[in-house]
Amino acid sequence: MPKNQKAAAFDAHAFLEAMGRGRTVSKHQQHDVVFSQGDRADSVYYVRTGKVKLSVTSARGKEAVIGVLGDGDFFGEGSLISQPVRLATATALEECTLDRIDKSKMLRVLHDEAKFSDRFTAHLLTRNSRVEADLVDQLMNSSEKRLARTLLLLANFGKEGRPEPITTKISQETLAEMVGTTRPRISFFMNKFRKLGFIDYNGTLRVHSSLLSVLLRD
Repeated sequence: MPKNQKAAAFDAHAFLEAMGRGRTVSKHQQHDVVFSQGDRADSVYYVRTGKVKLSVTSARGKEAVIGVLGDGDFFGEGSLISQPVRLATATALEECTLDRIDKSKMLRVLHDEAKFSDRFTAHLLTRNSRVEADLVDQLMNSSEKRLARTLLLLANFGKEGRPEPITTKISQETLAEMVGTTRPRISFFMNKFRKLGFIDYNGTLRVHSSLLSVLLRD
């Protein structure tokens, strides 16, 4: 993006800072529950810093991770379409700072502020595209390919042109819930990826672009 376009890019952080009433800021430690499945849906959240996990639990107690959100992402937007309760649980994966915007305030701002509305719409379209890709991934790809894709997404591959270290500590159990397989299978493929030089462990998990070869393999 040209330098002048970057300078003109909408600053959601600054906009939310100036929002005033209807917005509160909260800090959460790792494993803190932001809201639980079944709670009243009355607000939207914005991730200022950190990472948040969205998960759903079945009536039999089986949990599935449906998303991991980071800086600049919104969540809880179902409240804007008269969704009475939360359909998922939001949990801090690491220390994070969140903006909570009341439903009524969010609706008013989306109506009155075109640039903010454009930013929020872009987020929704990106999330929708990700959900569609996740569904295709679950239906069409092996657990090995699904794990490779998950790791690349967690490393923000494609956002800045190359993967970044994954500093958030994500357990193999959580990866298994995200991929839709068992923890032993995750352990097997993680060891395989490391031996092939696709990933490295050194305090943090580093994902190399060579991991793309797993997705491109027939």
